Amino acid sequence: MIQLTSRWAKDVDKDHALPEYPRPNLVRESYFNLNGEWEYCISRSTHTERYDGTILVPYSPETLLSGVQKIVQPEDFLHYRKVFRLPEGFVKKRVLLHFGAVDQECEVFLNRKRLGSHKGGYLSFSFDITDALSEGDNVLTLRVTDKTEKAPHARGKQKLVKRGKYGSLFYTPQSGIWKTVWIESVPEQYVRAVKIMPLFDEEAVAVTVFGNTREDGRVSITVMDQGKAIARAAAAAGRRVRIPLPGFTAWSPENPRLYDLQITYGEDQVSSYFGMRKYSVGRDKEGILRFFLNNKPYFFNGILDQGYWPESLLTPPTDEALRHDIIKLKEYGYNTIRKHIKVEPERFYYHCDRIGMAVWQDMPNGGGDYNMVFVTYLTNAFDWFARGVKDCHYRLFKREDKEGRRQYYKDLKGMIRELYNYPCIAVWVPFNEGWGQFDARRATELIRRLDPSRLINEACGWFDQKGGDMYSIHNYVHKLKVEPRPDRVVALTEYGGYAYPMEGHLACEKEFGYQSYRSKEELTANYKRLWEEEILPNVEHGLSSAIYTQTSDIEEEINGVMTYDRDEDKLLLDEVRKLNERLYERFLEAAGEETDA
Repeated sequence: MIQLTSRWAKDVDKDHALPEYPRPNLVRESYFNLNGEWEYCISRSTHTERYDGTILVPYSPETLLSGVQKIVQPEDFLHYRKVFRLPEGFVKKRVLLHFGAVDQECEVFLNRKRLGSHKGGYLSFSFDITDALSEGDNVLTLRVTDKTEKAPHARGKQKLVKRGKYGSLFYTPQSGIWKTVWIESVPEQYVRAVKIMPLFDEEAVAVTVFGNTREDGRVSITVMDQGKAIARAAAAAGRRVRIPLPGFTAWSPENPRLYDLQITYGEDQVSSYFGMRKYSVGRDKEGILRFFLNNKPYFFNGILDQGYWPESLLTPPTDEALRHDIIKLKEYGYNTIRKHIKVEPERFYYHCDRIGMAVWQDMPNGGGDYNMVFVTYLTNAFDWFARGVKDCHYRLFKREDKEGRRQYYKDLKGMIRELYNYPCIAVWVPFNEGWGQFDARRATELIRRLDPSRLINEACGWFDQKGGDMYSIHNYVHKLKVEPRPDRVVALTEYGGYAYPMEGHLACEKEFGYQSYRSKEELTANYKRLWEEEILPNVEHGLSSAIYTQTSDIEEEINGVMTYDRDEDKLLLDEVRKLNERLYERFLEAAGEETDA
C-alpha cells in the first residue's frame, strides 16, 4: 500500500476533530463533543489497566488519522479510555451520551459502572449517564470486538484478507469508534424523536413528536420558511398532527427548498427541518412505467458512492471533505448518489438535502464469507443465470446463522428509523448482488410498513425475487439492451467501472477496473461512447435510472470519476455535464414531457 492523503487531512485538529453538530435533524443547544485524543489498547484480554498510547477519535485504529494504523483481529479486544469533565452549568436534569457508530460490538462503562452494550457497526446508540456521573473528572471506557467477516453482522466492504485472484472488490477493515461521540443535557421530560411525513398531494405535513416518557405532555410546533413562521400546531406527545401548507414549494435536487421546524415540549426545545417531496412510480404519456418525483417523470442519474478516504477509510476526514464529493458530483451534472452498503454520518444526508442530491440508501451487507464466483463473477457474465435463483437457500447466500438474520432486521429497522426524516432519501436497497441476501420479499414488506413514502430496490443486481419497485440491472460486460417491464421500472443500478491509473494518485501497485484507459481524454471518450451507444438509446425503451461506478478510486479499485485523494478529476467535467444535460432532454422527450427547448 502507498499512503495517500487528501487535502483535508492537514485540516484535522486533534483537539477539535469533526466538531460539527452530528444530528442535524434533531438539534439542541446543549452539545459537548468528546472527539479528540483518547487512550487505547489492543489486547487479547477482556480487561486492561495499561494502554498502548493515544488514538484520535472518531478515526478507527486502522487509519492514518487515528495515529495507530493497526488492524484489530477477530480475537482482539479494543479498549478505549477517555477522561472528561463537563463544563460548569452544563447539566440540566438528565445527561445523555451518544455514539454515532462503533464497529462492531461494544460494552460501555462510566466511572466503572456498566452503562450497557451495543451490537452493529453502522448505527447510533445512546445511554442516560446521569446516575453514573461524577462532579469532577469522569472516566469513560469501552471494550470493543470486531470479527468482520468472521461474524454474520453487517460489515459492508470490509474484509480481513483480500482475495487478489479476481481483483479487489473489498477493502481494508476498520474497527471501533468511527463516528462522533458526544453528550447533551436535557430536562426531565424531553423530546426523544420526531417523525416527519410530507403529505405532498394534501399540501400538508404530518409531524409526530415522541417524548421520553408515557406522559401526554403538550407539544407545540412552528413551521418556518426562511426565518418566518408560516404555520403553527399543537398536539399531545406521541400523537400525529397534520399541518396544512397551502402553496408550498417542493424539494428536488434541482430546487432543494427546505422548511424549518421549531418544537417545544415542556422545558425542552429542539429544531428540525423537512422538504416537501413525493417519490412514486407511474406511467408516462407513452404508457411506460417510470420513476416519478413530485408527480412528474424523473430520471435518477447518479453515481455509486462508497464513502472511503485514504487517510480515514469510512470516516470523512472533515465535514468540508464530506460536502466536497456531493458538490463535485453536482458539478458533473448528476442528481443521485447511491450510497453503497454504508450508513454515512447524518451530516452527509443533511448536506445532500441542502445541496440538492437524491440518495439511494443501501443496507450494509453481512452474512458469512461469500462464494464470489457464485454471487458476483458468474452473475456478472451470465445475468440470466441468477434471475431464477431463490434466496431462501441460506447456505448458497451464506446466511445460515439464525441470530445473524435476526440482527439484519434489527439493523434494517434502525437504519430506516435513523434516516427517515432526511428528504433526500428516495430509495431503500435492502440487498446488493446476493452478498448475504435472504428472503428479500420479506425485507420489502417490512420496509413498506415502516416507510411507504420511498421506493425499494429489493435485490440490487441479479438475484431478482420479482418484488420492489424496479427491475434492477448491473451491467459491466455486455452491451446494454432493455425493454419496458409490465410490473416494475427498468433501472440500471450499476454500470461502467472504467479504470484509469493516474500516476501519483494511486494507493496500490495493483489495479482493478472493468476497462482500462491511459489518459483523461481516452477515459472520457470511452465514457461518452458508452453513453451514446447504450445509455441514451435505451431511455425511450424504458430505462429510468443509471448509476455509474463510481465516485472515487478506492485502494486497488481505480474506476472513480475522481482519484482516491480527490486531487484530480479523471473525467473531463464539462463533457460529462453536457452528456447529462442531453440525457435529461432525451428522457423528457421519451416520457412525453415538455422540455425547456
